Amino acid sequence: MGKKLRDDFLWGNSVSSMQTEGAWNEGGKGKSVYDIREASEFASDWKVATDSYHRYEEDFDWMNELGMNCYRFQISWSRVFPNGDGEINEEGVAFYERFIDALLERGIEPMICLYHFDMPLHLAESYNGFLSREVVDAFVRYGKAMVDRFKGKVKYWITFNEQNIFGFSGAFPIGGVMTGENTEKELYQLQHNTMMAHAEIANYIHETAPGCEIGGMVAYSKVYPATPKPEDVFAAQKLDDFFNQFFLEVFTYGKYPAFMTTYLENHDLTPEMREDDLEVLAKLTSDWLSFSYYASHVVSAENITETTPVYRYLEVGKIANAYLEATEWDWQIDPLGFRSILLDMHSRYHLPIFPIENGIGVIEELPEEGLIQDDYRISYHRDHLQAMKDAIFLDGVDCIGYLGWGLIDILSSQGDMRKRYGVVYVNRENHDLKDLKRVPKKSFAWLQQVIQSNGENLG
Repeated sequence: MGKKLRDDFLWGNSVSSMQTEGAWNEGGKGKSVYDIREASEFASDWKVATDSYHRYEEDFDWMNELGMNCYRFQISWSRVFPNGDGEINEEGVAFYERFIDALLERGIEPMICLYHFDMPLHLAESYNGFLSREVVDAFVRYGKAMVDRFKGKVKYWITFNEQNIFGFSGAFPIGGVMTGENTEKELYQLQHNTMMAHAEIANYIHETAPGCEIGGMVAYSKVYPATPKPEDVFAAQKLDDFFNQFFLEVFTYGKYPAFMTTYLENHDLTPEMREDDLEVLAKLTSDWLSFSYYASHVVSAENITETTPVYRYLEVGKIANAYLEATEWDWQIDPLGFRSILLDMHSRYHLPIFPIENGIGVIEELPEEGLIQDDYRISYHRDHLQAMKDAIFLDGVDCIGYLGWGLIDILSSQGDMRKRYGVVYVNRENHDLKDLKRVPKKSFAWLQQVIQSNGENLG
């Protein structure tokens, strides 16, 4: 047993649209970049996903039975604007209206994410995604339209899922970039453009939507130095600065920190800016800061040279942590790292903190009889929830909720149905849709009692 969390603590589930909705060619939806991806040995196509477009009420009933009071979902940009811009698709908006109403009827607080990597195909092919300010402008029009439509029903908003991924080398495809050399200069242009898109929407919410809240989100990259050797420590610090603190500082203070502007100037990487960009950024504030967390990393500076760009430090220097166990996907499990992140974010930025993705992906099969015995998932979440409680009750962190990732099974980010995060099993495989039946796992009852006790009883 232990202490209960605050009475208004948010317990919930996070997903993206392309990993759940399906209905890729229904309801007036236009194509996204995911809709043209073909299946492979260990990846499904994205046409059906877990069919939540048709089955969302059933999924909401499972969440309601769990006791969840928050659901972070993504609006599919190409479902409401089939070409990414131009005329709005009222049939798509009506779908999300019904979707949100169904959540509210069950006492589940909706939380909207506007972009989770599924760029409308037209914008990717015509303008090369977020490398173009035309696409930024289209995103802002889309985002403002969604705020106008749903601000009376939806309190919590984020613009981009894991926005700091636009600083990683894998940023280009998730930014809808289809051509180009993928240079470091283009990377920082992409990073700047998406930050401006975030700032425009956040400022609009604060100006026009009283009662609504928005914060920035990062995929928090917790990196330890391989040794106390100063070069290893400094490499870990640089990664923290560039992958975590840069974004969190802009979300909080509305300006680029000196370490970033100096790096960009020294390497001739300063992105092209509009005349009023810095003024728009200066208005940016956050109501809270949010993040995803699954695993930590270790970096060695042994192979990092003076010419290695910071965004490639982990690619060049990542090594295994001998003190941590790993999942079958080689993600190292580190609950204490979760506590450390919560403490660091809160003490640096003095804002409420909202972890909105956490979980463990495992290959699982549905037994003929009985439940999936996922004690490993119970252990993972128990340890991370205890770490969160320690951050709250021992370190004084203001934490407003905890959202697990894909707690009803969904396609993985790579389209692999084998990698399951859920406490509810969805009966499909990569190339066999089966019946898509929802079946609770052993962890379902455990999480249910955790939520019913408001975190007091972690079992």
